[in-house]
Amino acid sequence: MDKNNYDLSIVIVNWKVKDLLEKCLTSIYKRPQNLSFEVFVIDNASQDGSVEMVRKKFSQAKLIANKENRGFAAANNQGIKKSQGEFILLLNPDTEILDNTLEKMVNFMHQHRDAGVAGCKLLNLDQTPQPSVRRFPSLWSQIIILSKLHHLFLKLISYYLALDLDYSKTQGVDQLMGAFFMIRRKVIEQIGLLDENFYIWFEEVDFCKRVKSKGWRIYYTPQAEIIHHQGQSFKQVLSFEKQKIFNKSLRYYFKKHHSFFAYLIISMISPISLFLTYFVQLIRK
Repeated sequence: MDKNNYDLSIVIVNWKVKDLLEKCLTSIYKRPQNLSFEVFVIDNASQDGSVEMVRKKFSQAKLIANKENRGFAAANNQGIKKSQGEFILLLNPDTEILDNTLEKMVNFMHQHRDAGVAGCKLLNLDQTPQPSVRRFPSLWSQIIILSKLHHLFLKLISYYLALDLDYSKTQGVDQLMGAFFMIRRKVIEQIGLLDENFYIWFEEVDFCKRVKSKGWRIYYTPQAEIIHHQGQSFKQVLSFEKQKIFNKSLRYYFKKHHSFFAYLIISMISPISLFLTYFVQLIRK
């Protein structure tokens, strides 16, 4: 896979967020970039006019219009397989690129040869920092989350959430939020694509786990920034449906990276979390 015809390939998976996707693409193309790049938009059967908008307003983007929602990992892989850049950026459609962010992050990857994956600083709409780093899931942290106890006692998972992280410093981390996820092509050549057994959730955690197991580092840096309208696509899915998808991905992650005992515990607690989610949903109604 010796391509590298571009400095950067940007892969954006879209699902029913046409207006935000337009803002995202505008933020990429409106600023002159001091690097060569290509953009892939993979639409997961949005049927909200997203495909037509991209064709009309951003004809320079390479569009893949899926006839069904293939999920986050599979759709990203469609773009990665066609990409030619030395670095590949998985970018959420609910983001906006700020001045020189792409160039800064490509330069960062060149300066840090041990970086397999890197992420920049995420900002809320009011420009306040947005948490984007976590440590790898432990059995304890996920038991707390599945049982919903973290809503009452957040400190129980403070280590997992990396609440002690100083977001003003460049540093090696365990995992990054997938909203801005820059990958060195050599890493993909070594460990492969995203695992498509993850429909959504934990695909980037699994990827980071595999990256670190091969001796590469995962970096967070505040040297570049983006705006992130957090979680807009999945706000459209009912919480009970989200919980089912989350649980399935979590079980698979534990089956892949933890002991059988840990996987068994997570599998036993999963139905309880579904019951609690359904109960809360009924109360809200």
